[in-house]
Amino acid sequence: MVNSDIASAAGRAELATAAPPPKWTTVQWDVLVIGGGNAGVVSALAANDLGARVLVAERAAKPMRGGNSRHTRNIRCIHEPDQFSSGIYTFDELWRDLCKVGEGPNNEELARFTVRESATMLDWMYAHGARWQMPLAGTLHLDRTNRFFLGGGKSLLNSYYNEASRRRDIETVYDAKVEELEFVGNRCSVVIVSYGGVRYRVRAQSVICASGGFEASLDWLRQYWGDAVDGYIIRGTPYNDGHILARLLEAGAAREGQERGFHAIAVDARSPRFDGGIATRQDAIPFGIVVNGEGLRFHDEGADLWPSCYAHWGGHIARQTGQFAVAIWDDKVNGLFLPPLYGSYSAHDIPTLASEVGLNPGMLARTVSEYNAAVVSGTFDHSVLDDCHTEGLAIPKSHWAQRIERPPYYAVTLRPGITFTYMGVRVRPDARVMLADEGAFDNIYAAGEIMSGNILSTGYLAGFGMTIGSVWGRQAGTEAAKIVR
Repeated sequence: MVNSDIASAAGRAELATAAPPPKWTTVQWDVLVIGGGNAGVVSALAANDLGARVLVAERAAKPMRGGNSRHTRNIRCIHEPDQFSSGIYTFDELWRDLCKVGEGPNNEELARFTVRESATMLDWMYAHGARWQMPLAGTLHLDRTNRFFLGGGKSLLNSYYNEASRRRDIETVYDAKVEELEFVGNRCSVVIVSYGGVRYRVRAQSVICASGGFEASLDWLRQYWGDAVDGYIIRGTPYNDGHILARLLEAGAAREGQERGFHAIAVDARSPRFDGGIATRQDAIPFGIVVNGEGLRFHDEGADLWPSCYAHWGGHIARQTGQFAVAIWDDKVNGLFLPPLYGSYSAHDIPTLASEVGLNPGMLARTVSEYNAAVVSGTFDHSVLDDCHTEGLAIPKSHWAQRIERPPYYAVTLRPGITFTYMGVRVRPDARVMLADEGAFDNIYAAGEIMSGNILSTGYLAGFGMTIGSVWGRQAGTEAAKIVR
Protein backbone atom coordinates (compact mmCIF):
# COMPACT_ATOMS: atom_id res chain seq x y z
CA MET A 1 0.00 0.00 0.00
CA VAL A 2 1.41 3.42 -0.98
CA ASN A 3 1.54 6.31 1.45
CA SER A 4 -1.49 8.02 -0.07
CA ASP A 5 -3.54 4.84 0.38
CA ILE A 6 -2.44 4.61 4.00
CA ALA A 7 -3.44 8.22 4.57
CA SER A 8 -6.77 7.63 2.88
CA ALA A 9 -7.49 4.55 5.02
CA ALA A 10 -6.55 6.46 8.17
CA GLY A 11 -8.87 9.26 7.16
CA ARG A 12 -11.77 6.89 6.68
CA ALA A 13 -11.10 5.29 10.07
CA GLU A 14 -11.04 8.72 11.69
CA LEU A 15 -14.35 9.61 10.06
CA ALA A 16 -15.87 6.32 11.24
CA THR A 17 -14.64 6.93 14.76
CA ALA A 18 -15.91 10.47 14.69
CA ALA A 19 -19.36 9.51 13.38
CA PRO A 20 -22.09 10.55 15.81
CA PRO A 21 -23.44 7.70 17.98
CA PRO A 22 -27.00 6.47 17.43
CA LYS A 23 -29.46 8.83 19.04
CA TRP A 24 -30.82 6.14 21.35
CA THR A 25 -27.42 5.86 23.01
CA THR A 26 -27.50 9.50 24.09
CA VAL A 27 -30.94 9.47 25.74
CA GLN A 28 -31.52 9.07 29.47
CA TRP A 29 -34.20 6.38 29.36
CA ASP A 30 -36.74 5.77 32.07
CA VAL A 31 -36.75 2.01 31.45
CA LEU A 32 -34.35 -0.14 29.46
CA VAL A 33 -35.64 -3.62 28.59
CA ILE A 34 -33.09 -6.33 27.79
CA GLY A 35 -34.70 -8.84 25.45
CA GLY A 36 -37.47 -8.55 22.89
CA GLY A 37 -39.53 -11.67 23.47
CA ASN A 38 -43.01 -11.79 24.96
CA ALA A 39 -41.90 -10.82 28.48
CA GLY A 40 -39.75 -7.99 27.17
CA VAL A 41 -42.24 -6.34 24.85
CA VAL A 42 -45.09 -6.76 27.38
CA SER A 43 -42.97 -5.04 30.01
CA ALA A 44 -42.16 -2.23 27.57
CA LEU A 45 -45.82 -1.63 26.79
CA ALA A 46 -46.80 -1.82 30.46
CA ALA A 47 -44.12 0.69 31.46
CA ASN A 48 -45.15 3.02 28.68
CA ASP A 49 -48.78 2.74 29.75
CA LEU A 50 -47.64 4.67 32.83
CA GLY A 51 -45.79 7.26 30.78
CA ALA A 52 -42.25 5.84 30.89
CA ARG A 53 -39.80 6.37 28.03
CA VAL A 54 -38.66 2.86 27.09
CA LEU A 55 -35.78 1.39 25.11
CA VAL A 56 -35.94 -2.28 24.10
CA ALA A 57 -32.55 -3.83 23.30
CA GLU A 58 -33.23 -6.92 21.18
CA ARG A 59 -30.20 -9.07 20.45
CA ALA A 60 -31.64 -10.67 17.32
CA ALA A 61 -32.10 -9.09 13.92
CA LYS A 62 -35.58 -7.74 13.27
CA PRO A 63 -36.82 -10.75 11.23
CA MET A 64 -35.82 -13.06 14.10
CA ARG A 65 -37.08 -10.89 16.96
CA GLY A 66 -39.16 -12.36 19.72
CA GLY A 67 -36.98 -15.06 21.27
CA ASN A 68 -38.73 -18.33 22.04
CA SER A 69 -42.10 -16.59 22.07
CA ARG A 70 -42.31 -16.55 18.29
CA HIS A 71 -42.54 -20.35 18.37
CA THR A 72 -45.53 -20.43 20.71
CA ARG A 73 -49.19 -20.72 19.83
CA ASN A 74 -51.25 -20.30 23.01
CA ILE A 75 -51.43 -19.09 26.59
CA ARG A 76 -53.05 -20.72 29.62
CA CYS A 77 -55.22 -18.29 31.64
CA ILE A 78 -58.24 -18.22 33.90
CA HIS A 79 -61.26 -17.31 31.77
CA GLU A 80 -64.98 -17.50 31.32
CA PRO A 81 -66.56 -19.39 28.39
CA ASP A 82 -66.56 -17.49 25.11
CA GLN A 83 -66.31 -18.05 21.36
CA PHE A 84 -62.60 -18.94 21.58
CA SER A 85 -62.82 -21.66 24.22
CA SER A 86 -65.13 -24.55 24.97
CA GLY A 87 -65.71 -23.80 28.65
CA ILE A 88 -64.79 -22.06 31.87
CA TYR A 89 -61.32 -22.39 33.44
CA THR A 90 -61.20 -21.34 37.08
CA PHE A 91 -58.48 -20.34 39.52
CA ASP A 92 -58.93 -23.57 41.48
CA GLU A 93 -58.59 -25.74 38.39
CA LEU A 94 -55.55 -23.94 37.00
CA TRP A 95 -53.93 -24.05 40.42
CA ARG A 96 -54.57 -27.81 40.69
CA ASP A 97 -53.18 -28.35 37.19
CA LEU A 98 -50.03 -26.42 38.05
CA CYS A 99 -49.53 -28.20 41.38
CA LYS A 100 -49.71 -31.70 39.92
CA VAL A 101 -46.96 -31.27 37.31
CA GLY A 102 -43.52 -32.27 38.51
CA GLU A 103 -42.93 -31.30 42.11
CA GLY A 104 -45.40 -28.44 41.94
CA PRO A 105 -44.68 -24.69 42.22
CA ASN A 106 -41.31 -23.62 43.58
CA ASN A 107 -42.58 -20.49 45.38
CA GLU A 108 -46.24 -20.80 46.24
CA GLU A 109 -46.77 -17.07 46.82
CA LEU A 110 -45.41 -16.09 43.41
CA ALA A 111 -47.11 -19.01 41.69
CA ARG A 112 -50.49 -18.05 43.15
CA PHE A 113 -49.90 -14.48 42.04
CA THR A 114 -49.18 -15.73 38.50
CA VAL A 115 -52.36 -17.80 38.39
CA ARG A 116 -54.51 -15.05 39.89
CA GLU A 117 -53.20 -12.34 37.57
CA SER A 118 -53.70 -14.55 34.52
CA ALA A 119 -57.43 -13.79 34.83
CA THR A 120 -56.74 -10.20 33.71
CA MET A 121 -54.23 -10.95 30.95
CA LEU A 122 -56.53 -11.83 28.08
CA ASP A 123 -58.25 -8.43 28.11
CA TRP A 124 -54.88 -6.68 28.55
CA MET A 125 -53.41 -8.59 25.63
CA TYR A 126 -56.37 -7.81 23.39
CA ALA A 127 -56.11 -4.11 24.26
CA HIS A 128 -52.46 -4.18 23.19
CA GLY A 129 -52.97 -5.94 19.86
CA ALA A 130 -53.46 -9.66 20.50
CA ARG A 131 -56.10 -11.50 18.49
CA TRP A 132 -57.50 -14.98 19.05
CA GLN A 133 -58.57 -18.02 17.09
CA MET A 134 -60.33 -21.29 17.84
CA PRO A 135 -58.07 -24.27 18.66
CA LEU A 136 -57.02 -26.28 15.63
CA ALA A 137 -57.64 -29.99 15.22
CA GLY A 138 -54.88 -32.00 16.87
CA THR A 139 -54.29 -29.64 19.79
CA LEU A 140 -54.93 -32.31 22.38
CA HIS A 141 -57.01 -31.32 25.41
CA LEU A 142 -56.30 -27.59 25.11
CA ASP A 143 -59.52 -26.32 23.57
CA ARG A 144 -60.96 -25.35 26.96
CA THR A 145 -57.92 -24.39 29.04
CA ASN A 146 -55.80 -22.41 26.58
CA ARG A 147 -56.33 -19.39 24.34
CA PHE A 148 -54.76 -19.63 20.87
CA PHE A 149 -53.11 -16.69 19.10
CA LEU A 150 -54.39 -15.85 15.65
CA GLY A 151 -51.38 -16.60 13.48
CA GLY A 152 -49.35 -18.04 16.36
CA GLY A 153 -46.65 -16.51 18.53
CA LYS A 154 -44.93 -14.70 15.68
CA SER A 155 -48.15 -12.89 14.86
CA LEU A 156 -48.69 -12.02 18.52
CA LEU A 157 -45.21 -10.50 18.76
CA ASN A 158 -45.72 -8.58 15.51
CA SER A 159 -48.95 -7.13 16.92
CA TYR A 160 -47.18 -6.03 20.08
CA TYR A 161 -44.32 -4.49 18.13
CA ASN A 162 -46.76 -2.69 15.86
CA GLU A 163 -48.43 -1.23 18.94
CA ALA A 164 -45.04 -0.21 20.34
CA SER A 165 -44.04 1.46 17.06
CA ARG A 166 -47.13 3.66 17.23
CA ARG A 167 -46.02 5.03 20.58
CA ARG A 168 -43.61 7.94 20.55
CA ASP A 169 -41.83 6.95 23.74
CA ILE A 170 -40.91 3.34 22.92
CA GLU A 171 -37.87 2.61 20.77
CA THR A 172 -36.60 -0.82 19.77
CA VAL A 173 -33.05 -1.42 18.59
CA TYR A 174 -32.17 -4.74 16.93
CA ASP A 175 -28.83 -6.57 16.71
CA ALA A 176 -28.07 -4.97 20.08
CA LYS A 177 -26.33 -7.20 22.62
CA VAL A 178 -26.16 -6.00 26.20
CA GLU A 179 -22.61 -6.89 27.22
CA GLU A 180 -22.28 -5.56 30.75
CA LEU A 181 -24.13 -3.94 33.62
CA GLU A 182 -22.30 -1.33 35.68
CA PHE A 183 -23.29 -0.64 39.27
CA VAL A 184 -23.04 2.04 41.88
CA GLY A 185 -23.86 0.14 45.04
CA ASN A 186 -26.98 -1.93 44.33
CA ARG A 187 -28.11 0.34 41.52
CA CYS A 188 -27.41 -0.33 37.85
CA SER A 189 -26.07 2.96 36.57
CA VAL A 190 -24.94 2.09 33.03
CA VAL A 191 -25.79 -0.63 30.53
CA ILE A 192 -23.07 -1.46 27.99
CA VAL A 193 -24.66 -2.25 24.62
CA SER A 194 -22.72 -3.65 21.67
CA TYR A 195 -24.17 -2.37 18.39
CA GLY A 196 -22.60 -2.32 14.95
CA GLY A 197 -19.26 -3.39 16.37
CA VAL A 198 -19.17 -0.50 18.85
CA ARG A 199 -19.83 -0.61 22.58
CA TYR A 200 -22.07 2.17 23.88
CA ARG A 201 -22.80 3.29 27.43
CA VAL A 202 -26.55 3.68 27.83
CA ARG A 203 -28.21 5.11 30.92
CA ALA A 204 -31.63 4.26 32.28
CA GLN A 205 -33.35 4.81 35.60
CA SER A 206 -34.53 1.20 35.73
CA VAL A 207 -33.61 -2.00 33.90
CA ILE A 208 -35.81 -5.01 33.10
CA CYS A 209 -34.02 -8.28 32.31
CA ALA A 210 -36.20 -10.37 29.99
CA SER A 211 -33.39 -12.12 28.14
CA GLY A 212 -34.39 -15.76 28.61
CA GLY A 213 -32.61 -18.69 30.20
CA PHE A 214 -29.32 -20.41 29.34
CA GLU A 215 -30.55 -23.33 27.27
CA ALA A 216 -28.63 -22.23 24.17
CA SER A 217 -25.31 -22.41 26.07
CA LEU A 218 -24.28 -26.03 25.63
CA ASP A 219 -21.27 -25.47 27.88
CA TRP A 220 -23.51 -24.26 30.70
CA LEU A 221 -25.89 -27.20 30.25
CA ARG A 222 -22.91 -29.54 30.23
CA GLN A 223 -22.05 -28.51 33.80
CA TYR A 224 -25.24 -30.25 34.98
CA TRP A 225 -25.85 -32.93 32.32
CA GLY A 226 -22.36 -33.89 31.14
CA ASP A 227 -21.90 -35.32 27.65
CA ALA A 228 -25.61 -36.07 27.35
CA VAL A 229 -25.85 -32.50 26.06
CA ASP A 230 -24.35 -33.70 22.78
CA GLY A 231 -27.67 -35.41 22.08
CA TYR A 232 -29.85 -32.40 22.94
CA ILE A 233 -31.71 -30.23 20.48
CA ILE A 234 -32.48 -26.62 21.42
CA ARG A 235 -35.98 -25.83 20.19
CA GLY A 236 -35.72 -22.06 20.44
CA THR A 237 -33.51 -19.08 19.73
CA PRO A 238 -29.71 -19.48 19.82
CA TYR A 239 -29.51 -16.11 21.62
CA ASN A 240 -30.75 -17.46 24.97
CA ASP A 241 -27.25 -18.29 26.16
CA GLY A 242 -27.65 -16.92 29.69
CA HIS A 243 -25.30 -13.98 29.18
CA ILE A 244 -27.40 -11.54 31.22
CA LEU A 245 -28.20 -14.18 33.82
CA ALA A 246 -24.47 -14.71 34.30
CA ARG A 247 -23.87 -10.96 34.66
CA LEU A 248 -26.59 -10.71 37.31
CA LEU A 249 -25.22 -13.66 39.27
CA GLU A 250 -21.74 -12.13 39.12
CA ALA A 251 -23.23 -8.92 40.53
CA GLY A 252 -24.65 -10.77 43.53
CA ALA A 253 -28.16 -11.77 42.42
CA ALA A 254 -29.81 -14.61 44.30
CA ARG A 255 -30.37 -17.84 42.37
CA GLU A 256 -33.74 -19.52 42.16
CA GLY A 257 -34.79 -22.78 40.55
CA GLN A 258 -33.20 -26.15 40.02
CA GLU A 259 -29.97 -26.23 38.01
CA ARG A 260 -31.11 -29.29 36.07
CA GLY A 261 -34.66 -28.01 35.74
CA PHE A 262 -35.89 -27.35 32.25
CA HIS A 263 -38.89 -27.52 29.96
CA ALA A 264 -37.90 -30.27 27.55
CA ILE A 265 -40.06 -32.30 25.20
CA ALA A 266 -39.67 -35.05 22.63
CA VAL A 267 -38.74 -33.62 19.24
CA ASP A 268 -37.98 -35.18 15.89
CA ALA A 269 -34.38 -36.38 15.93
CA ARG A 270 -33.95 -34.88 12.44
CA SER A 271 -34.61 -31.36 13.73
CA PRO A 272 -32.00 -28.58 13.44
CA ARG A 273 -29.76 -28.09 16.48
CA PHE A 274 -31.29 -24.66 17.19
CA ASP A 275 -34.53 -22.82 16.45
CA GLY A 276 -36.64 -25.67 15.07
CA GLY A 277 -39.57 -24.40 17.10
CA ILE A 278 -42.90 -25.98 17.93
CA ALA A 279 -43.23 -27.71 14.57
CA THR A 280 -40.57 -30.25 15.58
CA ARG A 281 -42.59 -31.45 18.59
CA GLN A 282 -43.90 -35.02 18.41
CA ASP A 283 -47.39 -35.79 19.68
CA ALA A 284 -47.56 -39.48 18.71
CA ILE A 285 -46.46 -40.73 22.13
CA PRO A 286 -49.90 -41.27 23.78
CA PHE A 287 -51.11 -43.21 20.72
CA GLY A 288 -48.51 -45.96 20.69
CA ILE A 289 -45.33 -46.91 22.52
CA VAL A 290 -41.88 -45.40 22.89
CA VAL A 291 -38.69 -47.47 23.01
CA ASN A 292 -35.07 -46.54 23.59
CA GLY A 293 -32.10 -47.44 21.40
CA GLU A 294 -32.20 -50.99 22.77
CA GLY A 295 -35.80 -51.43 21.67
CA LEU A 296 -37.20 -51.37 25.22
CA ARG A 297 -40.00 -49.27 26.66
CA PHE A 298 -38.87 -47.00 29.50
CA HIS A 299 -41.86 -44.89 30.62
CA ASP A 300 -45.65 -44.89 30.76
CA GLU A 301 -46.88 -43.32 27.51
CA GLY A 302 -50.37 -42.82 28.94
CA ALA A 303 -49.59 -41.45 32.39
CA ASP A 304 -51.72 -38.31 32.10
CA LEU A 305 -53.39 -35.96 29.65
CA TRP A 306 -50.82 -34.80 27.12
CA PRO A 307 -50.64 -31.08 28.12
CA SER A 308 -49.69 -32.12 31.65
CA CYS A 309 -47.00 -34.65 30.77
CA TYR A 310 -45.62 -33.87 27.29
CA ALA A 311 -42.87 -31.72 28.79
CA HIS A 312 -41.63 -34.68 30.87
CA TRP A 313 -40.59 -36.62 27.81
CA GLY A 314 -37.54 -34.54 27.02
CA GLY A 315 -36.12 -35.48 30.42
CA HIS A 316 -37.08 -39.14 30.01
CA ILE A 317 -35.27 -39.37 26.68
CA ALA A 318 -32.32 -37.36 28.01
CA ARG A 319 -31.74 -40.13 30.55
CA GLN A 320 -31.56 -42.87 27.92
CA THR A 321 -28.29 -44.07 26.43
CA GLY A 322 -27.46 -41.85 23.49
CA GLN A 323 -30.42 -39.57 24.31
CA PHE A 324 -32.40 -41.34 21.60
CA ALA A 325 -35.82 -42.96 21.38
CA VAL A 326 -38.41 -44.08 18.85
CA ALA A 327 -42.20 -43.61 18.92
CA ILE A 328 -44.18 -46.40 17.23
CA TRP A 329 -47.86 -46.59 16.30
CA ASP A 330 -50.12 -48.32 13.78
CA ASP A 331 -52.55 -47.31 11.09
CA LYS A 332 -55.70 -47.18 13.22
CA VAL A 333 -54.48 -44.12 15.17
CA ASN A 334 -52.52 -42.48 12.36
CA GLY A 335 -54.10 -39.10 11.69
CA LEU A 336 -55.38 -38.48 15.23
CA PHE A 337 -52.49 -36.11 16.01
CA LEU A 338 -50.37 -33.54 14.22
CA PRO A 339 -48.11 -35.44 11.80
CA PRO A 340 -44.30 -35.35 12.11
CA LEU A 341 -42.79 -32.34 10.35
CA TYR A 342 -40.33 -34.47 8.39
CA GLY A 343 -42.69 -37.36 7.80
CA SER A 344 -42.72 -40.75 9.49
CA TYR A 345 -41.00 -44.05 8.76
CA SER A 346 -43.39 -46.82 7.77
CA ALA A 347 -43.37 -50.53 7.00
CA HIS A 348 -45.81 -53.42 6.77
CA ASP A 349 -44.12 -55.42 9.51
CA ILE A 350 -42.35 -54.55 12.76
CA PRO A 351 -38.90 -56.03 11.93
CA THR A 352 -38.68 -53.98 8.75
CA LEU A 353 -39.76 -50.86 10.63
CA ALA A 354 -37.04 -51.55 13.21
CA SER A 355 -34.42 -51.68 10.50
CA GLU A 356 -35.66 -48.38 9.10
CA VAL A 357 -35.00 -46.58 12.39
CA GLY A 358 -31.83 -48.39 13.42
CA LEU A 359 -33.26 -50.75 16.04
CA ASN A 360 -32.68 -54.48 16.54
CA PRO A 361 -35.58 -56.12 14.63
CA GLY A 362 -35.89 -59.09 16.98
CA MET A 363 -35.87 -56.97 20.13
CA LEU A 364 -38.47 -54.52 18.84
CA ALA A 365 -40.72 -57.36 17.66
CA ARG A 366 -40.49 -58.91 21.14
CA THR A 367 -41.29 -55.58 22.85
CA VAL A 368 -44.34 -55.00 20.65
CA SER A 369 -45.54 -58.58 21.16
CA GLU A 370 -45.26 -58.33 24.96
CA TYR A 371 -47.03 -55.00 24.94
CA ASN A 372 -49.85 -56.28 22.74
CA ALA A 373 -50.38 -59.27 25.03
CA ALA A 374 -50.71 -56.98 28.05
CA VAL A 375 -53.32 -54.63 26.57
CA VAL A 376 -56.71 -54.68 28.31
CA SER A 377 -59.32 -53.52 25.83
CA GLY A 378 -61.66 -50.73 26.77
CA THR A 379 -63.36 -47.75 25.19
CA PHE A 380 -60.64 -45.78 23.45
CA ASP A 381 -61.09 -42.01 23.78
CA HIS A 382 -58.01 -39.85 23.38
CA SER A 383 -59.84 -36.77 24.73
CA VAL A 384 -60.14 -38.17 28.27
CA LEU A 385 -58.29 -40.51 30.63
CA ASP A 386 -59.91 -43.61 29.18
CA ASP A 387 -59.97 -47.21 30.45
CA CYS A 388 -57.61 -48.70 27.85
CA HIS A 389 -54.57 -49.89 29.78
CA THR A 390 -52.05 -52.69 30.21
CA GLU A 391 -51.65 -55.29 32.95
CA GLY A 392 -48.60 -57.27 33.99
CA LEU A 393 -45.90 -55.06 32.50
CA ALA A 394 -43.07 -53.64 34.60
CA ILE A 395 -43.71 -50.34 32.83
CA PRO A 396 -47.48 -49.94 32.36
CA LYS A 397 -49.41 -47.88 29.89
CA SER A 398 -52.19 -46.39 32.01
CA HIS A 399 -54.48 -44.98 29.31
CA TRP A 400 -55.01 -45.17 25.53
CA ALA A 401 -53.39 -48.61 25.31
CA GLN A 402 -54.27 -50.31 22.03
CA ARG A 403 -52.58 -53.22 20.32
CA ILE A 404 -50.13 -52.27 17.63
CA GLU A 405 -51.48 -54.69 15.08
CA ARG A 406 -52.85 -52.93 12.00
CA PRO A 407 -50.30 -52.26 9.25
CA PRO A 408 -48.78 -50.16 7.98
CA TYR A 409 -46.77 -49.43 11.10
CA TYR A 410 -45.22 -46.03 11.67
CA ALA A 411 -42.28 -44.61 13.62
CA VAL A 412 -40.46 -41.37 14.27
CA THR A 413 -37.06 -40.98 15.92
CA LEU A 414 -36.86 -38.71 18.98
CA ARG A 415 -34.39 -36.61 20.91
CA PRO A 416 -34.75 -34.26 23.89
CA GLY A 417 -35.85 -30.81 22.75
CA ILE A 418 -34.91 -28.16 25.32
CA THR A 419 -37.28 -25.19 25.41
CA PHE A 420 -36.00 -23.19 28.36
CA THR A 421 -34.14 -23.62 31.64
CA TYR A 422 -35.58 -22.95 35.10
CA MET A 423 -32.56 -21.86 37.13
CA GLY A 424 -32.50 -18.06 37.13
CA VAL A 425 -32.70 -15.10 39.45
CA ARG A 426 -34.92 -14.80 42.53
CA VAL A 427 -37.49 -12.01 42.45
CA ARG A 428 -39.77 -10.27 44.91
CA PRO A 429 -43.52 -9.97 44.28
CA ASP A 430 -42.83 -6.63 42.56
CA ALA A 431 -40.46 -8.41 40.11
CA ARG A 432 -37.38 -6.74 41.63
CA VAL A 433 -34.31 -8.99 41.44
CA MET A 434 -33.13 -10.05 44.88
CA LEU A 435 -29.58 -10.24 46.19
CA ALA A 436 -27.97 -13.38 47.55
CA ASP A 437 -27.15 -11.62 50.83
CA GLU A 438 -30.73 -10.42 51.37
CA GLY A 439 -32.30 -7.27 50.00
CA ALA A 440 -32.67 -6.48 46.33
CA PHE A 441 -31.17 -4.40 43.57
CA ASP A 442 -32.50 -0.86 43.60
CA ASN A 443 -33.61 -0.71 39.98
CA ILE A 444 -33.32 -4.13 38.29
CA TYR A 445 -36.39 -6.23 37.50
CA ALA A 446 -36.81 -9.58 35.77
CA ALA A 447 -39.57 -11.21 33.74
CA GLY A 448 -40.04 -14.38 31.74
CA GLU A 449 -37.74 -17.37 31.49
CA ILE A 450 -34.90 -15.72 33.39
CA MET A 451 -37.06 -15.87 36.53
CA SER A 452 -39.32 -18.85 35.73
CA GLY A 453 -37.62 -20.96 38.42
CA ASN A 454 -39.44 -18.89 41.03
CA ILE A 455 -42.61 -20.62 39.87
CA LEU A 456 -41.69 -23.85 38.05
CA SER A 457 -39.75 -26.66 39.70
CA THR A 458 -39.50 -29.81 37.59
CA GLY A 459 -42.70 -29.99 35.59
CA TYR A 460 -44.45 -27.87 32.99
CA LEU A 461 -47.98 -27.09 31.89
CA ALA A 462 -48.72 -26.36 28.24
CA GLY A 463 -49.03 -22.62 27.60
CA PHE A 464 -47.86 -21.61 31.06
CA GLY A 465 -44.52 -20.20 29.93
CA MET A 466 -46.43 -17.50 28.08
CA THR A 467 -48.49 -16.94 31.22
CA ILE A 468 -45.35 -16.34 33.27
CA GLY A 469 -43.88 -14.03 30.62
CA SER A 470 -47.09 -12.04 30.28
CA VAL A 471 -47.96 -11.68 33.97
CA TRP A 472 -44.42 -10.90 35.07
CA GLY A 473 -43.68 -8.75 32.04
CA ARG A 474 -46.61 -6.54 32.95
CA GLN A 475 -45.60 -6.59 36.61
CA ALA A 476 -41.97 -5.67 35.87
CA GLY A 477 -42.95 -2.90 33.48
CA THR A 478 -45.48 -1.43 35.86
CA GLU A 479 -43.14 -1.48 38.86
CA ALA A 480 -40.15 -0.20 36.90
CA ALA A 481 -42.22 2.74 35.69
CA LYS A 482 -43.45 3.44 39.21
CA ILE A 483 -39.96 3.95 40.63
CA VAL A 484 -39.22 6.38 37.79
CA ARG A 485 -42.34 8.36 38.61
